[in-house]
Amino acid sequence: MPKAIDIAQAHALILTRAQLRERGHTERDIARLVSVQVFRRVRNDRYVRTEDWEALWNEGRHLVQVVATHLNSVEPGPVFWGPSAAVLHALPLSRLAPKNVHAAILGTRHGRTVAGVTWHNIPIDPAEIVEIDGIRCTSLDRTVLDLACTSRGTVSLSAADAALRRESVRGQTLDADAAEAWAGRMSERAERARRPGIVRARRIIGFADGRAQLPGESVSRLHLAILGFARPELQVHVRGSEGDDYWLDFGFRRSRCFGEFDGRAKYLDDQLRGTMSAEDVVLEEKWREDDIRGVTGWRMARWGSPDIRTAEVFGAKLAAFGIRPPG
Repeated sequence: MPKAIDIAQAHALILTRAQLRERGHTERDIARLVSVQVFRRVRNDRYVRTEDWEALWNEGRHLVQVVATHLNSVEPGPVFWGPSAAVLHALPLSRLAPKNVHAAILGTRHGRTVAGVTWHNIPIDPAEIVEIDGIRCTSLDRTVLDLACTSRGTVSLSAADAALRRESVRGQTLDADAAEAWAGRMSERAERARRPGIVRARRIIGFADGRAQLPGESVSRLHLAILGFARPELQVHVRGSEGDDYWLDFGFRRSRCFGEFDGRAKYLDDQLRGTMSAEDVVLEEKWREDDIRGVTGWRMARWGSPDIRTAEVFGAKLAAFGIRPPG
C-alpha cells in the first residue's frame, strides 16, 4: 500500500554516494545496484532504495525529488513553484506525477529545463516566498493559484479544497466565516492577476469546498458538476440508533441516497487503521452502513478511485444506483 511522507522522512530516504561507500559499497557496486534497480538515482549524487521509492504515493516521490534538488543547490536554494511547492505544503496532486522539479526564476535566467528542473520565468513577489523546513517555495495561497492556472481541474481543485480545509474545518465542523474569508482573499488575488489560465483559476477558487476530506471527494464533486448535478449536500450528519454521530460524504436528496468515496487506504494503511485489522474496518463499515440505512431509510452508494477516472465513468457508476442529474 503506497504511503505519504513528510519532508523529514524524505530527507531520511535520500543517500549520497559517500554514504553508500561508508556502508561498504564500491563505485562498481553502486553502478551495479542502480542497474539492477536496487537503488534509484533521483538526482546527481542522490539515491533512494527502489523498494522505498515504490512504496510512496506520487506526492511522496516528487517530494523526494524536490528535497534532493534542494540538497544539491547552493544556499539559499531555489524557490520551488507549482506542483513542487504543493508537495512541500503537503497538498495532494490527485494522480499527477510530475516528470520534472519546478522552480521559479528570480534573476535574469531564461526559462528552460536543466538536469530535471524546469525553471519558470514568472514574477513572484518576495512576500509570496516562504520557507518550510529550510526549503524555499511559493506561499500556500500563491501555490494554490499557480496550480489553478496551470493544472487540470482534478489536480487544482483537490489542492484548493485541501488548502481551504486546513483553514476552515475543525474536526467535522465548517467555520463558515473562515471559509468566506479564504474565498474572498483568494478571489481578490485572482481578480488582480492577469496571466494565462486565470479564468479557469477563478472558477476553481469559487468551487472549492473545505469539507472534502480526500482528493477523491474533490474529483467526485468536480465530475458531478460536469455531469450536470446541482451541488450535492456534503458531509451530511446522521444520528445513529444509539446516538452515534455519522458523517456521509455526499447526500443526493432526490434519489434518497448517500454517497461515499472509499479510498483503499481506509482498509490497507496501517496508520489510518491503527490497531484494527482490515477485516475489523470492513465489519465496522458494515455496521455503520446498516445503522444509517435503518434510521434514514436512504440507500448507500460507494465508489473508489477507478470509478472516478472520468466524468463519464463516474456517471455510469451513479446511474447504476439510480442517481442521475435532474432533467
